[in-house]
Amino acid sequence: MNRRSFLALSLGTLSTRLMAAPEKSVRFLLVFLRGGYDAANLLIPSSDFYREVRPNIAVPRDAVLGLDADWGLHPALRESIHPLFQRGEAAFVPFAGSHDVSRSHFQTQDAIELGQPLDGARGYESGFMGRLASVLGASRPIAFSNRVPLAFRGEKAVANVALGPAGVKPSAVDARQGALIAEMYRDTQLGAPVSEGFAVRESVMRDLAGEMEAASRNAVNARGFELQARRIARLMQGEYNLGFVDVGGWDTHVGEGGASGYLATRLEELGRGLGAFAAGMGEAWRDTVVVVLSEFGRTFRENGNRGTDHGHGSVYWVLGGALKGRRIVGEQVRVSHGTLFQDRDYPVLTEYRDLLGGLFGRMYGLDAARIAGVFPGASPKDLALL
Repeated sequence: MNRRSFLALSLGTLSTRLMAAPEKSVRFLLVFLRGGYDAANLLIPSSDFYREVRPNIAVPRDAVLGLDADWGLHPALRESIHPLFQRGEAAFVPFAGSHDVSRSHFQTQDAIELGQPLDGARGYESGFMGRLASVLGASRPIAFSNRVPLAFRGEKAVANVALGPAGVKPSAVDARQGALIAEMYRDTQLGAPVSEGFAVRESVMRDLAGEMEAASRNAVNARGFELQARRIARLMQGEYNLGFVDVGGWDTHVGEGGASGYLATRLEELGRGLGAFAAGMGEAWRDTVVVVLSEFGRTFRENGNRGTDHGHGSVYWVLGGALKGRRIVGEQVRVSHGTLFQDRDYPVLTEYRDLLGGLFGRMYGLDAARIAGVFPGASPKDLALL
């Protein structure tokens, strides 16, 4: 063999190392953000339209961490995800999600976990990760949740480890703090508006509290995720190679905040947890892929309660030690009045089954028939992330 042939073979082997590895050594973790997180305040478009329709919750331009000419990252991820992105170990897929338009937490969560075509009969006997576990054969699946999630239903036995309940706090200012602030303004011109504002906020939060708690489906809150992520890494570094964890607390109808506040705190905690997981995997991080998704995004325009309502398209995160990252991938449009779905939400331009099908094909070397066994009727889209 001459030197040129040897180099070509070596480079080719390196470029396919992850997907050519034995199935048991390739690790996949799905992180499901229950509640529909506000993707537009995570991956921030550079358009003026973003700030025009979010006068109270837009992240200031000078606080955004620039990623490319069109997109920036929330500053809460400066110490965690941004370094991974700079190293090429993180990528984002905007305008991703399910074509389910119900805007129902439960219906859309179920639709995503089942991974079935929306135009067919829905069957609850298997979820897409359960089918992936069966297709791979050499898989050792584990769910880091209070119960085995719908996504892992199927023929293969799945271990599960409960991480604890969600503790949703819809606002950074609680009722006691609100009363103290209202008292400060009493007998001033602002006294009545401030008092009325807090009263309205408390009324809205009481109305929404049940929904926000239910939307999380007992998932661990981002507040406790960093410690749990280290524990997940210890288990997935060893015998388990397919993992699922859900993180609650993303339903931001009220008091979402911008560069700081409720959502920023959740993002910071989530980012720290994902960074801790990457570090905890050690050398195994090179053979690990993490996908972060949510049932849907949120309205691009803020609502009257300085929050966002149930939307449609979202932004998916893809992380991994062998990723061809530092990119914003997938079909994209410039965000404007004319490109919003139903004049309110991100459109879905990359369907999640197509995205994950293409990714699994790369990771595990799956052919079309085996991908169809995981996502029947999907059209796998290879975004060349590996």
